[in-house]
Amino acid sequence: MISESDYAMLIGGARAGSADGTCAVVNPATGEAIAHVPDCSQAQLDEAVAAARAAFPAWSALLPEDRRVKLLAFAEAILAQEAPLARLLTQEQGKPLHEAEREVMGCAGWLKGVCALDLPDEVNEDSETRLSVTRRVPLGVVGAIVPWNFPLLLAMFKIGPALVTGNTMVLKPSPFTPLTTLRIAELSRGILPDGVLNVVCGEDRLGPLITAHPGIDKISFTGSTATGRRVMAASADTLKRVTLELGGNDAAIVLPDADVERIAPELFWAAFRNNGQICIATKRLYVHRSVYPRLKEALVAYAKTVRLGDGTEQGVGLGPLNNKPQFDRVRELIEDSRAQGYDVLFEAAGDVPDKGYFVPVTIIDNPPETARIVQEEQFGPVLPLLVYDDIEDAVARANASEYGLGCSIWGSDECAAAGIAARIQSGTVWINETQHLSPLASFGGWKQSGLGTEGGREGLVEYTVPRTIVLKRAEA
Repeated sequence: MISESDYAMLIGGARAGSADGTCAVVNPATGEAIAHVPDCSQAQLDEAVAAARAAFPAWSALLPEDRRVKLLAFAEAILAQEAPLARLLTQEQGKPLHEAEREVMGCAGWLKGVCALDLPDEVNEDSETRLSVTRRVPLGVVGAIVPWNFPLLLAMFKIGPALVTGNTMVLKPSPFTPLTTLRIAELSRGILPDGVLNVVCGEDRLGPLITAHPGIDKISFTGSTATGRRVMAASADTLKRVTLELGGNDAAIVLPDADVERIAPELFWAAFRNNGQICIATKRLYVHRSVYPRLKEALVAYAKTVRLGDGTEQGVGLGPLNNKPQFDRVRELIEDSRAQGYDVLFEAAGDVPDKGYFVPVTIIDNPPETARIVQEEQFGPVLPLLVYDDIEDAVARANASEYGLGCSIWGSDECAAAGIAARIQSGTVWINETQHLSPLASFGGWKQSGLGTEGGREGLVEYTVPRTIVLKRAEA
């Protein structure tokens, strides 16, 4: 077990240990505890908020380019620790080591990308009688709540835009995956001024304390739609601004002219990367009847080549699910499909470890549209393949969801695919790829998939408020 003293919260630039006890962190590949982290008390949260508020005047007064210099140095510090951070991320999250390495590099790369963005002043009027200028200014203290599927990358989705625009932050990682986040908090010491970034951790009771805290001006939350509703309700009493990146039940539509043998590996990873534990994973795959048999065969053939196991082992393509509640939920969805008599087209055979939260890749063959596995977000390694005959039907079925986060269209005729993409009710629609995100482009959900946006100039705006100054010029 990793020593408990190795992990501390960061409050006001100082390491903070346990006040109300500790929380165990479990390796999902073994089901055994590998570390304990502090369980933040109300008093410690108050201290973190006070530290962020005390740091805000000086941090927000810096020139934007001076903040960028410090944040770029933070990104370089993360990159310098890429190997140990990736190993630790695999231990606590379960993803294969090569995927953990991608996440660490993506975390630093996202911060660098955000630092390339700017919010210039907007001159509304510059006349003989009046000068009117609107400037975006920081809100104050941001409370950030991060999930367990991409703990570093999704933390940086919030840290980057909040800090570059002049806010300070109190960040809470998931109790399932706090270790790497606490490590990067340590890396920020001596680079960022004390109190600019505070990281606290604890059990589920900590989230509501953050959302209701009167000293926090904005909440940025990534997680389930059900929890997002509670976050929004808890923020209402103090009229906190909120950014909510919530659930998704993303559809992919394969057109009849698609080269199904070529795209089958891409479609596999669109659904199963990180064991399907991605809000923008493909969770419903609509395939034209004319190519359905070939795509089924190609997907199954490729699935047989992907090894399931401990992410630290060489050659492993998929690790365990991250935690016991998600493990139980995914298995229950699979069992429901069996109980309803749906045809299980493929279930990965071979050695499934008897310890840990391992669920083999499972593909369901054309269940009805009303099936739970179609209507619910599975967030795990199970995918329904669905037949369609008419593109109008496919578009209607793709849009017939309470979610609207992402979608992908696959076909050889790019113009036709673009025309279909323009009719999809989702925040992002990819053509002949999926899950490509950029710090330079906005990313957000429609309908029950969230409020606000992350990434791009719009993502910076989320962490600011407009201030318009109007000067009446002296008469000549």
